[in-house]
Amino acid sequence: MESNGKYLLIVNPASGNKSKHKIVPYICKKLQKMGIDFDIVGTRYKGHARELAEEAAAAGRPAVLACGGDGTVNEIASGLIGSQTALGILPAGSGNGLARHLGIPVDIRSALKVIGTKHIIDADYGTANGQPFFCTFGVGFDAAVSERCARQKRRGFLMYLKNTINEYIKFSPEEYVIETGGRVITDKAFLVVCCNASQYGNNAFVAPDASVTDGELDITIVHGGDILSRASVGVDMITGLIGMNALVEIVRTPSATIIRKNGGAAHLDGDAVNMGNRIEVVCHAGKLRVFSATDDTRFVPIITPTKLFFRDIVLWTRNIFGYKD
Repeated sequence: MESNGKYLLIVNPASGNKSKHKIVPYICKKLQKMGIDFDIVGTRYKGHARELAEEAAAAGRPAVLACGGDGTVNEIASGLIGSQTALGILPAGSGNGLARHLGIPVDIRSALKVIGTKHIIDADYGTANGQPFFCTFGVGFDAAVSERCARQKRRGFLMYLKNTINEYIKFSPEEYVIETGGRVITDKAFLVVCCNASQYGNNAFVAPDASVTDGELDITIVHGGDILSRASVGVDMITGLIGMNALVEIVRTPSATIIRKNGGAAHLDGDAVNMGNRIEVVCHAGKLRVFSATDDTRFVPIITPTKLFFRDIVLWTRNIFGYKD
């Protein structure tokens, strides 16, 4: 693949719940106005985005722009690991966890401005049994929700919320042994999530103080509790106060081993996968070049989530009127 200095725009037509028929022409028009030369290609099957990104990196393209959701971003980022080709995110999914952590608004107009600044950082990524993740990897309740969502054709926040509620009613905590930094934690946990970034997506902060540039993962353990006490954890994710919840323990570490009684459901950046009963989790420091709105900034509980909530309302209102200058 000849690059000639061109960016590559990769579009996943199936991601999220936004119409690509409106978004893509707008993106192309704006990139041209910004003086950015690029090629564009759509994904055709699972894994295609990673193949395209690997080819782009091998050809020496300066950047690959991902127009899609967290799964698309995961595939493209996986293909760019260790290269000089930078990842740019144009969020068009339902969660957009990594984009939100990087300060990239979930609005194409504003996201394109981030690309225009050419502010690029060297970000970390994680692996779980060798499989890469850039936002979160988890086992337990969140993995069960991802597995349930994967069985259904419909996407979007409301469908995710419905699946979360249905799974919450019937889910039972599991036994885990977590080995990290010479410490062994044995616990009956509702979920165990390893965080490179601070949130799942949709401003649900599962590890508010996580950083993509510190060479470590924040492992959030939600203890068993009961159906009512666990509900408070969900509220504290939204307010950013999860670290103060009595059911929650957060451990920061460059690597860990998670052992459970049986293999089964897990998730990588929200996409359901199956893994064995022993999972090796490792942080790989500074191996991904990525466009970011800013360097890591200090998270303030309640205040930061409130600001982001109102920003999303403003951007959602703007999007009602379509993608116009």
